[in-house]
Amino acid sequence: MKMIFYQSIIILMIMIILTIILNITSKKTFYDREKNSPFECGFDPKNSARLPFSSQFFLIAVIFVIFDVELSLLLPSILITKTSNIMNFSLIFNVFIMILLFGLYHEQNQGSLNWVK
Repeated sequence: MKMIFYQSIIILMIMIILTIILNITSKKTFYDREKNSPFECGFDPKNSARLPFSSQFFLIAVIFVIFDVELSLLLPSILITKTSNIMNFSLIFNVFIMILLFGLYHEQNQGSLNWVK
């Protein structure tokens, strides 16, 4: 019993020492390279936040979010195939895919997917 207690104390001490060494050696400064670089959207983080926003970037971001959400709706359908009627499942799945394709067709007609204008 004493051996387990001493081993856990030694392990705890080693963890505390390693945590302290890590915190001392990895202090981040304010002039970090990542903080001085522009964001992914191209804005400079040091300038005013009231610059005009690109509507093209906004549309692409919204389209990405929409198709990301639909992917999270499609993934559980794999588990449902074992317990559901195959005819009902295929009908619902085809309607869902048709709605997505109609949305994609609508975005293409509106010009949201054109990168070069």
